[in-house]
Amino acid sequence: MPGHWWQSLRARFEPVPVADPLWRRALLACPLARRLDPDRQQRLRQLAALFLARKRFHALAGAVLDDYWRLLIAMQACLPALQQGTASLRGWREVLIYPGEFKVRRSHHDDHTGVVTEGDEILIGEAWEHGPLVLSLADVQLDLEQPWDGYNVVVHEMAHKLDMLDGPPDGVPPLVEIPRRRWIEQFQLAYDRLAGAAPDQDSPIDHYATESASEYFAVVSELHYSQPASLRQAEPAVADLLEAFYGRSPADGDEPAGSCRR
Repeated sequence: MPGHWWQSLRARFEPVPVADPLWRRALLACPLARRLDPDRQQRLRQLAALFLARKRFHALAGAVLDDYWRLLIAMQACLPALQQGTASLRGWREVLIYPGEFKVRRSHHDDHTGVVTEGDEILIGEAWEHGPLVLSLADVQLDLEQPWDGYNVVVHEMAHKLDMLDGPPDGVPPLVEIPRRRWIEQFQLAYDRLAGAAPDQDSPIDHYATESASEYFAVVSELHYSQPASLRQAEPAVADLLEAFYGRSPADGDEPAGSCRR
């Protein structure tokens, strides 16, 4: 039948509505989503259903995933995409889940000597351009249990995904209503302030953010969702830009004190 193959293919990626009991259970376990207003909760529910339809989850190294955990991951992944819409989920398909920290082999090329060295790196999350989103399930669970401590691995890696929508990560995601020049100027000033400070200087922004402009964007994105008041006190211009990009933080107005764990 003409068009039948196309209809069948399209049906594979059509979202199936999240069942009420499963949604209520996941909402109770996800404070970031639970604090959204009803309209944003409904949009998050629809976007999470789309995420589940279009992304393929793979449990690795003995990790155990069920519909509940897939939904919890999808909900947190869609929070940074909520204001940007469905197009911000494009360009990749796979979600790889490890039970805990995972090891990756890295190669480093010394520009001065030309020597290439290899070593292992222990990670809790990773995002590849046009490739998978990789997460530690143990750290996803910890973020759900400690939502206001300044860290969220899913938000961090999704910030990288948004950053890479227009090319290699550079700390500047696609911007619609925010002037690109203003974003670059304010983020560069904030990055330089953190890079010029001593690593042990008291700041809500983890010094790991000075690894690159992309890491800075991902780290402050975590703070936007989990400690927005602390971020605003440290870097008000960056906080304003992130609120314009992501929308109002679910932690705004009632932010419990958090403890550092990175």
